Amino acid sequence: MHVMADRIRQARRLKTLSQTQLAEQVGVQRSAVAQWERVGGTHPSVEHLAQIAVITQVLFEWLATGRGPMTSEATQAEAASGAPTTLPAERLARDEVETHVLQLIRRLSPHRRSDACDLLRSMVG
Repeated sequence: MHVMADRIRQARRLKTLSQTQLAEQVGVQRSAVAQWERVGGTHPSVEHLAQIAVITQVLFEWLATGRGPMTSEATQAEAASGAPTTLPAERLARDEVETHVLQLIRRLSPHRRSDACDLLRSMVG
């Protein structure tokens, strides 16, 4: 997650908050959250970014820069197991279409998954 917009969206979805709910908790309009989550949109102030981190329970450094673990739980789990933890892929999806594609692919047999991947790869070029 290199773009702050994606990290804000991922953090919000991790807590299953709508843009409206996050906006209410931060004390801004929903359109502000939509701008923050749009690639090329505006960035929240440091104060608002800190509030988002607290509300969504992600680490501020990760939210602001993309460096380090996303949550303190991830830090503890990584320390205990020695391996990085990952989030379910549906929490990483950028929109409903990506989520739906992922759900459909998971229903395919391994052979058909491979075919679907080849098809997508050919479409991208």
